[in-house]
Amino acid sequence: MNFDLNEHIPEHFNDNSRVWIYQSSRLFLMSEAFAIEDMLEDFVSNWKSHGDEVKGYANLFFGQFIVIMADESAFGGVSGCSTDSSVRLIKQIEEQFKVNMFDRQNLAFLIKDKVQMLPLSQLNYAVENNFINADTLYFNNTVLTKKELLENWMVPVKDSWLAKRIPAKM
Repeated sequence: MNFDLNEHIPEHFNDNSRVWIYQSSRLFLMSEAFAIEDMLEDFVSNWKSHGDEVKGYANLFFGQFIVIMADESAFGGVSGCSTDSSVRLIKQIEEQFKVNMFDRQNLAFLIKDKVQMLPLSQLNYAVENNFINADTLYFNNTVLTKKELLENWMVPVKDSWLAKRIPAKM
């Protein structure tokens, strides 16, 4: 699997473009992924804020993460209503494909070139049993901008907020 985001994120978007990441509770099937990509494309092509077109981007990454981006340098900014419309889309995806896209207690790691999910409650167990270590890549879904997405979305556990939650053994 290719994990180089630079190939997929639009270069012409400002580094401060706002980003929202939604993580699915499971890997989407190929047929579901195609349907979701169509939904995302339709959403972005019709995304508006106070009647103005939003310079937007949305994509499904690694079969499990939906990334939505708005380049606010191109217009006045994304309003609450336009943000709400993106949340409605994600809720529609949840309902249609029977997944959870809002569970922040489920963590994602890159292990053996695969996305692996782990409940936060099992983090210490995973460390103690060498399932993850300080260098395991963690998907930091709290990034807020294009620049952060490219530089800090996939980071070693030791460089994430998780480092404070893990015993000194790491």
